[in-house]
Amino acid sequence: MSHSSQDEGMGMQKEKSDMGETDTIVEPELTLRSGLATAGSAMAYFVTVGFLNAYGVFQQYYTSLYLSDLSNFQISWIGAFGTFCVFFFAPAAGILADKVGPQIPIAVGSVLLVVAVFMVSLCREYYQFFLAQALLLGIGCSLIAIPASGVVPQYFKRNRALVSGISVGGSSLGGIIWPIAFNEMLHHDDLGFPWSMRIAGFVMIPLCAFCVLTVRPPASKEKAHAGAEAGQAGVALDADAMAPPKKDLSALTKPPFILLCAGLFVGMFGFFIPLFYVATYAVSIGFSTNLAFYLVSIVNGASLFGRILPGIVADRFGRFNMLAISMFAAAIVTFCWTAATSVAGLVVWTIAFGFTSGALLSLQFACSTTLAGSSSMATVIGTVMGATSIATLVSTPIAGELIKHGYIAPSMFCGAMLLVGGCLITLSRLAQSRSWTARI
Repeated sequence: MSHSSQDEGMGMQKEKSDMGETDTIVEPELTLRSGLATAGSAMAYFVTVGFLNAYGVFQQYYTSLYLSDLSNFQISWIGAFGTFCVFFFAPAAGILADKVGPQIPIAVGSVLLVVAVFMVSLCREYYQFFLAQALLLGIGCSLIAIPASGVVPQYFKRNRALVSGISVGGSSLGGIIWPIAFNEMLHHDDLGFPWSMRIAGFVMIPLCAFCVLTVRPPASKEKAHAGAEAGQAGVALDADAMAPPKKDLSALTKPPFILLCAGLFVGMFGFFIPLFYVATYAVSIGFSTNLAFYLVSIVNGASLFGRILPGIVADRFGRFNMLAISMFAAAIVTFCWTAATSVAGLVVWTIAFGFTSGALLSLQFACSTTLAGSSSMATVIGTVMGATSIATLVSTPIAGELIKHGYIAPSMFCGAMLLVGGCLITLSRLAQSRSWTARI
C-alpha cells in the first residue's frame, strides 16, 4: 500500500508548508497525558486562587473576633496582598518553570502553601496573619499556579482557549467550595478557627501531590531536557536530541504583547472591585448577610461558565476578538451595578458580571501564549500576570475610598477601567491584523 493511500485510510490531513507540500499527521490533542495535565492545572488553581477567593469569610471572622480592634480597611490588606503576591512573583515563577520544568516549583510552592495554612492556625496578631496568610501563602500560590498555567497550552493549539478556561475554572470552583466549607467549619462549636485551618491544610496535601504528579510537559520536551542534562554529564548523545529548545522572548517587546499587558493592567482595576464589594453592597441596601455571603459563591459559579463557554467561541472566531468583546460586555454590566436594587435584580447582575468577566483570566493566558513559543509559555504568562500585579494590590483600597461617596462612584470607575482595557485589547488585536474579519 502506498504512503498516500495509507494516509487516506487513517483520515490524515495534508497541509502545505512554506517549502512545499508535505504530509502532516494531525494528532488528537486530548490524550491521557494532556488530560491529566489539564486536571492537575485546574486542581492547582482550586487550591491557590480558589482558596484566596475565600478571603471574604476570613475578613468577616477576623473583624468580629481575632482582629476586632482593627478596621476593615486594615484587615483587607491581608487578602489584597496575598493576591498581589500571586501576580507579583509570577514572572519569577514562569522563568523558573521554563528553566527547570514545572514540577520542581510546584513542589516547592506546595510546601510553602501547606506550611502557610498550618501557620495561620497558630496566628493571633496582625503581623503574624500578614506574614503567613498574605506573604508566604501568596508566594506558594504563585509557584503552583503559574507553572501549571504554562504547561496546558503546550498540549493544545486548536482548543487552547477552551482548555485554558477549564484550567483557570478551577479557581471558580474553589471560590464556590472553599467559602462554604470555611463558613461551616468556622461556626462549628467543636472546630473553631485553628482546627478549621488545619483541616484545610490536610486536605491540600493530597491535592497538591496530585498537581505535582500530573502537571508535566509533553514527552518530547522532557526527553529534550533529559538529553541536555545527560550531555552536560558527559554522555555522548546526538546534538539535536540533547539540545533544549531555544527560548524566544522577542514577542515581549512587540506592540501586540505590550498592548495586551496594558489592556489587562487597566482592565484588572475593574475586575476585582465588584468581586470584593458585591457582598458589602448587598448589605448596604438592606439585604441579609446570609444573601450577601452566597453572592460570592454565585459570582464564582457564574465565572466558571464564563471561563469555559467563551473559550469555545474564542477558538473558533479568535481569542483576541473574544477577549475584547468580553471586556466590553463586562464594562456595560458594571455600569449597571447600582441599578440592581432588588434581590432578583442583584442575583441577575451578579450572574451577569461573573459570566462576562470570567473570560478575562482564562483568555489572557490563551492570548499571551498565542504570541509565544512553546519553550517560553510559562515566562510569558508570568510576565502578563506580573504586569497586572499593581492593579490587584491597589484597586480594592481605591474602591474602599470611593465607596465613602456611595456605590455609584466605584461602579463608574470599574466600568471606565474595563472600557479602556477593552480598547487597548482591540488595539493589540489590530496590531496583528487590520482586517476586522480576521480570526485573531
